[in-house]
Amino acid sequence: MTEAKSKPRAAPPKKPAAKAASTKPAKSKPVATKPASRQKGAVDPARVREIFARFAALDPHPKGELDYVNLYTLLVAVVLSAQATDSGVNRATKGLFAAASTPQAMLDLGEDGVREKIKTIGLFRAKAKNVIALSQKLIAEFGGEVPHNREALESLPGVGRKTANVVLNIGFGEKTIAVDTHLFRVSNRIPLARGATPEAVEKGLLAIVPDDYLLHAHHWLILHGRYICKARKPDCSACPIADLCDFPEKTLEKTPAPGAARA
Repeated sequence: MTEAKSKPRAAPPKKPAAKAASTKPAKSKPVATKPASRQKGAVDPARVREIFARFAALDPHPKGELDYVNLYTLLVAVVLSAQATDSGVNRATKGLFAAASTPQAMLDLGEDGVREKIKTIGLFRAKAKNVIALSQKLIAEFGGEVPHNREALESLPGVGRKTANVVLNIGFGEKTIAVDTHLFRVSNRIPLARGATPEAVEKGLLAIVPDDYLLHAHHWLILHGRYICKARKPDCSACPIADLCDFPEKTLEKTPAPGAARA
């Protein structure tokens, strides 16, 4: 038996030689850029300072609109203001604070008495319970005094971060930012500091607001949101910072604002 001769295999086709890389640099397409103040996430310190300078020029010493007679009644008023208007709270607390302006006097009035005084305010039953509970805790743990301490304040019934910030700012003169619905909207809208939560906006503002404007910053922004930069229809024609605002749905396309023109 003879061995079969194998046919020689055809050589594989040669691959074409690779083209030499071009020595010419690739042309890059021009990219349109925005000014630093307009780029997403960028902050223009000069723009931020100008915004607060204009607020300060119009209202050098802004104040909160809640009525109170001492630190304790300030604390109670802010607790009662949750999901309620300041004017509505003031109508209710006029009689309440006349009857009880200290923790012990509030306990003497009792939960039923507090509830009766504040029944025109939303969530008045739960709020009356919190006012009595926080009064008890102030007496039991803080000698009847409002503590000058965030952690201690937030340990009180009905007191969250926003309430603590208001008390620290108004009552103790600390440079805090209390983020309510108005401030949250305005800061995201202008924008100043964007954030998905009140605490994120608070931290963002603390990082960018010039120190010499920080004490009053939250008052200016709250009042601006309450009376001018309203939720449904902002009054851009009356806005002192319209030319510094990037809100795309302004009610007026371009409004000259008082003060120096923007560079």
